[in-house]
Amino acid sequence: MKTNSAVAALAALAQDSRLAIFRALVQAGPAGLSAGKVSEAVGISPSSLSFHMKELTHADMVTFRNEGRFVIYSANFVTMNGLLGFLTENCCGGNPCTPVCLPACSTSEDSAS
Repeated sequence: MKTNSAVAALAALAQDSRLAIFRALVQAGPAGLSAGKVSEAVGISPSSLSFHMKELTHADMVTFRNEGRFVIYSANFVTMNGLLGFLTENCCGGNPCTPVCLPACSTSEDSAS
């Protein structure tokens, strides 16, 4: 992941409602949630949801698809894992990981595979 993409992703997540939306979509998995279900899950109005989804979609953190008359939103797991890898790619400066950062190092190695 390039730095500008990481900054856009972090900026999109750096707001309470958008972080809650993204976490709800991660929990839902690849099947995603309809806009109405996301709105219910995080307790925000549909008009606010639309604004936040635009920001998350612009940062490539969320994807959407139409199913009939519903819009289904999903977390973009490729971007999420790329961001985690970007944040941890130089973990421990190339030295063996310590127990403190071991989970971060395994995430970085997993996303590189």
